[in-house]
Amino acid sequence: MLDVMLMAIRPLQWVNDIAGRIGRALSVFAIAVMVIVILTQVFFRYVLNNALPWPDEAARFMMLWLTGLMAPVALRQGGMVAITSVLESFPRPLFKLTSLLLLCLSLLVLIVGFQFGWKHVNSGWLFSSSSLKVPLFLIGMKSVKIKLAWMYMSLFTGVSLMILVNVELILRALVTSFGGSDRLRPMVTGGPAKGVGEEEPA
Repeated sequence: MLDVMLMAIRPLQWVNDIAGRIGRALSVFAIAVMVIVILTQVFFRYVLNNALPWPDEAARFMMLWLTGLMAPVALRQGGMVAITSVLESFPRPLFKLTSLLLLCLSLLVLIVGFQFGWKHVNSGWLFSSSSLKVPLFLIGMKSVKIKLAWMYMSLFTGVSLMILVNVELILRALVTSFGGSDRLRPMVTGGPAKGVGEEEPA
């Protein structure tokens, strides 16, 4: 059983490692664009007294994708907001069991979010952004308004990646419970925090 779980973890860990690196890089780009767009709007609104129609929506677009891409990274690092003082006071066996149950409950919530996210993306193809356009005029074509589905896809992408991370954390917690923690490869998180499946009280 332990070997089967370890075999299942390897591809999940590889996918989550790659997705985390790409997500962090794209998030840095998104927050940089968001800052530039907001500062541009401030300049046009308060200096030139001529606000642009698109920066507010563009900033929201970047913020949503920033959230969707970084949420899986935060979940994997154990960086989500949590009140752990009661949990950490439990005896070690009870701590492990409670952590595992919480991970399973989180997985159920994420599966529901996945279903709602997919429906939301599908509905987004019916509506276009009020101000954001693909600047096809740069190549001599008519600009096209961006479908809202591209904005809604941030939620669906984030929840999908969080499901993969959650499954990995559940498997890691099970392996640790069976005494195989020494056979687990450390997660590439990009930070000092640990995932729920790894951290336990002394």
